[in-house]
Amino acid sequence: MSIIAQLESFRIVPVVVLEDAANAAPLGAAMKAGGLPCAEITFRTAAAAASIKAMSADPEILVGAGTVLTTDQAQAAVDAGAKFLVSPGLSPKVVEWALAKNVPIIPGVVTPTEIQMALEYGLKVVKFFPAGNYGGAKTLKSLAAVYAGLRFVPTGGIDATNIADYLGIKAVAACGGSWICTNELIKAGNWAEITRLTAEGIKAAKAVRP
Repeated sequence: MSIIAQLESFRIVPVVVLEDAANAAPLGAAMKAGGLPCAEITFRTAAAAASIKAMSADPEILVGAGTVLTTDQAQAAVDAGAKFLVSPGLSPKVVEWALAKNVPIIPGVVTPTEIQMALEYGLKVVKFFPAGNYGGAKTLKSLAAVYAGLRFVPTGGIDATNIADYLGIKAVAACGGSWICTNELIKAGNWAEITRLTAEGIKAAKAVRP
């Protein structure tokens, strides 16, 4: 199964910020126990690469790297075991690097111009970010209607209260979100609550039929 097909089957991509790589393995186990063996570990902290390596030690967990801004970060992510890359915007250098290395990449877009740039690179999936600040599901539905065949992973301002609005759009492959594994829960080591929220989120997501 391709990386994108796996993300489509999960329906949710947890966006994770880890300040301590020691939390990576137990976090991955907690989400896996809740039925979601997947995470996008962001390059927002110095612990990102080490966290990716630690969580990737479990071959059953699909680990990607988020907030990838440079080719150096992309290389570090792949070296650590990341199976896919996610960027908040569309960087030609990063996209070209990923395509040359045959690494799946999901760049961020919010405008038709950015979407067309992604299409010119032959990309089939893009990240609509920050979704909540750019019109949410209503805007995404309008964009999806124009770009038939393109898949979206909306992220930003999505949680249990509005995820159904996004997943109800046929062009949405999955939704990115951090409500399942907040910094507070991770720092507290509240793995049981993360497992509960994961199971709850997966159940709600899979109940939505676009």
